Amino acid sequence: MTQHLTLHTRTTATGAIMELAGELDHRTAPKAREALLGLALRPGQQLVIDLEGITFCDSTGITFLIAARNHAQAADAAITLAALPEHLSRIIRIVGLDRVFPTHPTAQDAEHTWETGSG
Repeated sequence: MTQHLTLHTRTTATGAIMELAGELDHRTAPKAREALLGLALRPGQQLVIDLEGITFCDSTGITFLIAARNHAQAADAAITLAALPEHLSRIIRIVGLDRVFPTHPTAQDAEHTWETGSG
């Protein structure tokens, strides 16, 4: 089985957005982590991880999300997850990370909420 992960990053006025699609697992998480470590976050910004295209996530993928949170905190920035597929949302709830990560229906909603200071 061919496993793959595509990722795109972009910078906005509110911070960085990382869009992930495919499988986030032990084979692909190092690619995501390398891209994460290349993101420059400034204090007061927000890192949005858009997970709409994730088809599979194992414990290594969850570990990547925690690493992303640590990366954001080290930069004195916030983090939010966007567009969680139901299967991933369920895992996030089961392991209790729903209390750690704010979530939004889309990356655009996350940006808007951050810009307006609501939510």
